[in-house]
Amino acid sequence: MPTETAQPTFVLIRPQMGENIGAAARAMWNFGLDRMRIVAPRDGWPNPNATAMASGAGRLLDAAVISADTPAALADCTYVYATTARPRGLTKPVLSPEAAMAEAAAKIAAGGKVAVMFGPERAGMENEDIARANAIISVPVNPDFPSLNLAQCVLLVGYEWRRASAEVVATRVDMARDGAWAEQVEIEKLADHYEDTLERAGFFWPEAKAESMKMNLRNLWSRMPLSRADVQMLHGVMRQMVRWKDRD
Repeated sequence: MPTETAQPTFVLIRPQMGENIGAAARAMWNFGLDRMRIVAPRDGWPNPNATAMASGAGRLLDAAVISADTPAALADCTYVYATTARPRGLTKPVLSPEAAMAEAAAKIAAGGKVAVMFGPERAGMENEDIARANAIISVPVNPDFPSLNLAQCVLLVGYEWRRASAEVVATRVDMARDGAWAEQVEIEKLADHYEDTLERAGFFWPEAKAESMKMNLRNLWSRMPLSRADVQMLHGVMRQMVRWKDRD
């Protein structure tokens, strides 16, 4: 059974190969989408090739709703998008996947039932199907090679749905187990250790440039996002270098 999570329904219009249906299911489940409808699959249903390709996403295929035609698949929907890369001579709003899924998230939050249609692999969606859509999703692809694999298109739209509906952190750092960022006092002690040791080694020369060199070194430490483990290692590097020199 599909989850209770509010989400759009992905409708595959007359898909031709079971492998592509399975790959689409896998792409959907990557982003937490599990409401699939399939209109008139060419090779019938169920399809063992789809199940094999879906891998861990077979549950989507088990719960998929099979319809004989597009109107039946869209009957309970309140807003429908059609994915197509080609101009079709129809007057409709055309949105990027990002804009479409942001809009879809708002419509679903307001209680709407949103569907996204994906056309068959060989020729894409026909105008008869696109005419039933409220808006078009167009992926900004290379105009000289606009054709996308069915699962690729599903993946792109699913990714944008995830971005629009979940809290996605744009940048993060995964710390090692038991890791922690170094505190400022630890950075200061590391800077003192290097500065004192390099001073004794005669590194800050000529004297006229010594203060500038020390400032640059301090600035180097401040630019580096150091963990406590990093600081300990750098202390150890300098201590070992001094021991290596002294053994001679």
